[in-house]
Amino acid sequence: MAFRAIAASPGLAGKLIVVSAIGLTSAAWLAHRHANIATDDPLADAATATSAAPAQDAASRVAASAAPASESEPAFRVETAVVEHSFSEAAQRLGVDAATTARLARAFSGRLDFRRDLQRGSEIRFVFRNDTNDANGVNEAKDSSNVSSANAGASQNTSSSGDTPVAIRISNGNVSHDLFLYRNLAGKAFYYSADGHAAAPSFLRYPVKFTRVSSHFSMRRLDPVTHRVQPHEGVDLAAPVGTPVHATARGTVRFAGWQTGYGKVVKLENFGPYSTTFAHLSRFAKHLKVGQTVSKGQVIGYVGATGWATGPHLHYEVHVDQVAQDPLTVDLPHRDPLQGEDKQRFAQQVALIDPLL
Repeated sequence: MAFRAIAASPGLAGKLIVVSAIGLTSAAWLAHRHANIATDDPLADAATATSAAPAQDAASRVAASAAPASESEPAFRVETAVVEHSFSEAAQRLGVDAATTARLARAFSGRLDFRRDLQRGSEIRFVFRNDTNDANGVNEAKDSSNVSSANAGASQNTSSSGDTPVAIRISNGNVSHDLFLYRNLAGKAFYYSADGHAAAPSFLRYPVKFTRVSSHFSMRRLDPVTHRVQPHEGVDLAAPVGTPVHATARGTVRFAGWQTGYGKVVKLENFGPYSTTFAHLSRFAKHLKVGQTVSKGQVIGYVGATGWATGPHLHYEVHVDQVAQDPLTVDLPHRDPLQGEDKQRFAQQVALIDPLL
């Protein structure tokens, strides 16, 4: 273009020179503008951005574009409820569903009876896992810092009504009870005490839903029927006639029939040194017979007032090595505690969560 401009007439050449100068200036401005766009656009091709500016400027742009990372959400959250009416009501206020509440009641059954032992003002402290990024809503114990879900399909989203606490403390006066959720290497999730013992006992503490303890265990009690001082080797649990009576542990029916004083009675041989007696029944469970194996929680009879009884109640006994023990305070056997690698992983988990309780 410039060579042709030199060969042209003076007037035309002058115009072409001016036009060429303007064109070159525009081209330079557009090139500079393109470079700025390439460097400012976070989606620009990396090669284009590099060719448009020196390497040092490119590094500066990368550093500047990296915004300060916001503080990550804590791994756990802690929520507290004060018992106003019942444990289930307090738990549901914090979004714990009915199934999980029932599971917690079973886990604490060897330590507390929620209907009787919790009082208005008792404090319940829950630790939940803030695992909101799990697509399946499943919290697997993939390493020592992870806590498993109680239900494999239960979401741990904070907005979910199905939150499962990974730890719980119940403070009843000056006494506290702690449990921690752990999924063992076999994939089964249970609640454990801090020392690695399974929370849910192999024995239930109470065989019946009762209204009150009408007579306690005693080696010297004035019998209200015989009017003689003699041992009372069990507890009397007052309840309406017909209330279901449950086996407190797996066992074999050793006796089911009538005995003087006991009236209609069921006696079970449980595992190890344990045996149990259920007396003053109004009737037996259908098809119950001697030699039959019953499971923990199975209905074996119904409350009555047969035999030497002044009113409807269940007389309940627990024997260890054939020696009567107070059913309300006797140490109940638990599942085998955690061992080996499970125990180590669980201890690390407890150390992580315990300070939050």
